[in-house]
Amino acid sequence: MDNQLLALLQIGDSNFPSGAFSHSFGLETYIQENAVHSKDTFFEWLRIYLEKQMAYTDGLAFRLTFDALLKNEMEEIWRLDQKLFMQNLPKESREANRRIGERLIRTGLDLFSIPLLEVYLKKIRAKEVHGHQGLVFAIICQHLEIEKRQGILTFLYSSMMTLIQNGVRGIPLGQTAGQHILLELQPYLLKTTDKIESLDQDDFGAVAPGIEIAQMRHERLHTRLFMS
Repeated sequence: MDNQLLALLQIGDSNFPSGAFSHSFGLETYIQENAVHSKDTFFEWLRIYLEKQMAYTDGLAFRLTFDALLKNEMEEIWRLDQKLFMQNLPKESREANRRIGERLIRTGLDLFSIPLLEVYLKKIRAKEVHGHQGLVFAIICQHLEIEKRQGILTFLYSSMMTLIQNGVRGIPLGQTAGQHILLELQPYLLKTTDKIESLDQDDFGAVAPGIEIAQMRHERLHTRLFMS
């Protein structure tokens, strides 16, 4: 139990070298348009992003990957990779997930020597798949024998924590305000984890149109702090 906890703390830390700190996933568009400009408006954006986008894409992909691993259905994992890439219409967000996913694969290999990550990396090099952080995070958690719900919750928490740090820099806000937001998000993290556990394949890919459009428009901003 202690080993699993320590592993979760490590891979869920915002300092874990995934490169996610370089991406805002559309948040910067809202900041520049002054739609997100305070602690309250930032919290509302995070809540919507968590409940309306992450739950139905990255979060659900984590759960479906974990289930496929338990059933030894490897082809399902590669299909999920393709679906995630194809349904992610904004180019910058698509590339962000690909880059973060590949960085996670390389770091996971260096730290844990997971054979499936070696297979994943070879498939990326062969251009058979693209790489996605949700799938990689699930592979690492399953290899480390972390319970599925704890893995989902940690993945969501880690994603929100990184976005909060990026929002604190981009809006800007104080570090204490960021910690308050993280604390206030906890009930929504638990509720979203419950939702992800209840979803099925037909729910996969539903997103918040406003956020997706902001992600598309980000590449045309005059000045940018983040890559997406």
